Amino acid sequence: MNCKLDYFIDSHAHLTCDEKTYSQIDDILERAFSTGVKRIVNICTTLESLERALTLRSQYPWIYNSAAITPHDVEILGDAAFPTIAEHAKKGHLVAIGETGLDYYYEHSKAEIQKKFLRRYLHLALDQNLPVIIHCRDAFKDFFEILDQEYVVNNKHAAGVLHCFTGTILEAEEVLKRGFYLSLSGIVTFKKSHELQEVAKFVPLNQLLIETDTPFLAPQSKRGKSNEPAFIIEIASFIAKTKGISVNEILETTSNNASKLFALQNP
Repeated sequence: MNCKLDYFIDSHAHLTCDEKTYSQIDDILERAFSTGVKRIVNICTTLESLERALTLRSQYPWIYNSAAITPHDVEILGDAAFPTIAEHAKKGHLVAIGETGLDYYYEHSKAEIQKKFLRRYLHLALDQNLPVIIHCRDAFKDFFEILDQEYVVNNKHAAGVLHCFTGTILEAEEVLKRGFYLSLSGIVTFKKSHELQEVAKFVPLNQLLIETDTPFLAPQSKRGKSNEPAFIIEIASFIAKTKGISVNEILETTSNNASKLFALQNP
């Protein structure tokens, strides 16, 4: 690819989420590297995945870590895990706080508990000057309300990204209005994702990220398989076609955006 960057970034992957994925990590990362994906933000959603992630980064310095307990699990895991996540944030082991947020579609944790932990993680991000990675599904009204109350510095929203966005154009407008990045995953490539494909056309390049959400949500041609960072190229190609621009422009711009958001230093 004739691109100014010599690497691309997968802005959201769960490389250490389970033993099955982690047992294949060397092969997964070799395939990523060979396709040009040479920076990955690894998302830790349990203390076990965070422990594996710290080991992984010591072996692969181009892997960067973020951590939080997801809204699904905060009712059970939230209180026990928060101090350890906060400690690693303070030690500089994390490039972001997340994924945190609200999910009322499943509501595996009570809404009030989800909101309590969203506030706690937003405060941690502010305290440590880190961006947040947000998961939000069927809960945008409450999310925007909390964001506007808790995540503003000098009359401006602090930094963050709405990961794996699957909302409407109106919801996308509200995300972008607050200065957040909006990240698209392999879902945008699915044949029935018509509204999300309209969002892909709409979101400006300077606020767009792309992600695989490995090992979940493989893009259309790989559906049914375990996802991995090497597949980011298919997602970028689809969005490029949707926007009528080159795949190199998508890869380069979104990688620059991710590098800026997460303040990624060269390994």
